[in-house]
Amino acid sequence: MSTRSTDGRLARTRATRARVAEAAARLFTAGGYAATSIQSVAAEAGVAAQTVYNAFGTKAAVLKEALDQAVAGDAEPVATLDRPWVRAALAAPDAREQIRLQAAGTASVMERVAPLSEVVRGAADSDADLRALWRANVDQRRAVQRVFAERLAERGALRPGLSADEAADTALALLSPEVFTLYTVRCGWSADRWRAWAVDALLRQLTDLASAPEAG
Repeated sequence: MSTRSTDGRLARTRATRARVAEAAARLFTAGGYAATSIQSVAAEAGVAAQTVYNAFGTKAAVLKEALDQAVAGDAEPVATLDRPWVRAALAAPDAREQIRLQAAGTASVMERVAPLSEVVRGAADSDADLRALWRANVDQRRAVQRVFAERLAERGALRPGLSADEAADTALALLSPEVFTLYTVRCGWSADRWRAWAVDALLRQLTDLASAPEAG
């Protein structure tokens, strides 16, 4: 088999997985996990149910892919820490700008992922696979926040006595999908209002910069 035909087959497989994941995300967020079947996902994606089974194996695996693609914003196999918005935040000229970019990037992610996070968290109590998925998601988010916290520590920007671990835990809570959903769904805030609140909260909780005048 030629390299071109192999590449073409892989591209079609990835496109099918992405289409199935997008369809699943719509159905899971609209009707919930229990009420959504592999057959309904297949119908929504315009493929055979066996195609979904062949690609993913289980409904939990479909939800995991939908969640991963929502976090990333696409189907490309690029880790969160290698995403442009994360790299830009870590390379920001100062701590205040790092936090501003961190909150802005997180807001964009949360607009996509928070509804699916609610699905996973809500179904985790009754499904062992989803409990494992939820734990892994929290661990991954904390690992990302640990990198941001370490960068603030390198800049000498963390509040005196605050460790990078504690800063990561604090950011994990403030920037969680649960808090985003609480403010934007339950309280009716816009994503922009949440983003501004997140910047202020991170500055106040992690640094001494909240009351300091901005440079320039």
